[in-house]
Amino acid sequence: MSREGTGLPRGGTGGTSSGPRDYGATSSSAVTTMASSTDASNFGGFSPTEFISLSESIAANTIFVKQSWQFLEKANRTIGTPKDNQTLRDKVHDIQTGTNQRISTTSKDLQRLTVVVRRGDKQQKLQVEKLTSDFTHVVQMYSKSQQVIAAKMKQVLLVNASQQDDMHRDMIGFGDGSSATGGSQQQQQEQHLRQQQIQRDLQFEQDMLLEREQRVRQIEADVLDVRQIMQELSSITNQQSEVIDTIENTIEHAVSNVESGHTELEKAVEYQNRYRRKVIILLLIAVILGMIITGIIVSRLKN
Repeated sequence: MSREGTGLPRGGTGGTSSGPRDYGATSSSAVTTMASSTDASNFGGFSPTEFISLSESIAANTIFVKQSWQFLEKANRTIGTPKDNQTLRDKVHDIQTGTNQRISTTSKDLQRLTVVVRRGDKQQKLQVEKLTSDFTHVVQMYSKSQQVIAAKMKQVLLVNASQQDDMHRDMIGFGDGSSATGGSQQQQQEQHLRQQQIQRDLQFEQDMLLEREQRVRQIEADVLDVRQIMQELSSITNQQSEVIDTIENTIEHAVSNVESGHTELEKAVEYQNRYRRKVIILLLIAVILGMIITGIIVSRLKN
């Protein structure tokens, strides 16, 4: 099967890996270490540089996982057809190995970003929540495709193995039908050759069983890696939900305090207006009484 038209995401090509490889995961460990030592002291523990670096890394890896999911969906339509071959299966394994590594790296970046954004504002916390939601959704689709293609690959592998075993037994049975005529020495030689052939056949079948078991374990291992990551993502989502709920409660409490303060101010203004009216009324009464008393005094003096 040719490599064109497989929808292979960049950074995931090549055969089966023999050791740890760099799949182009945009891990920000070097940048975050420098950022935390420079910006944290200036922003009270919050590093804008680290926040931006981690956010861009998570967004890029989310796109990569989505491309891997699309490749698995396309490969799933090829498994079990005449176009199916070992090259395609090796490529599927290589894609899953690289993508699982990206998912593991991104999960750690999300955990770090959740810690970094604790001193950020509400908009930044909501941005982290969206990054986590998008990444979790893509990983869920990718995990489902992994499970489907793993089940299909194991089924096709077992069917092909059964057909090969039947053909091999037919060939052995055909070889056992050789003529038994001739001298005793020739019969002993033929019997010895048949015993050697049976031993080779048994060894061949044992090697085939070991190879099939190894392939099945490899297929299952590619799926188990992502299931463990999903538990970590669920924990991160719960932590972020608690943070967002705390922010909402804080905002609601602040709004309630503002409304209560506004009500108290209105009451204070009303009390002040009442006090002023009372003072004005008392002054008017005092002026009127003063005028009456003055009039009485003046009239008596004249008399």
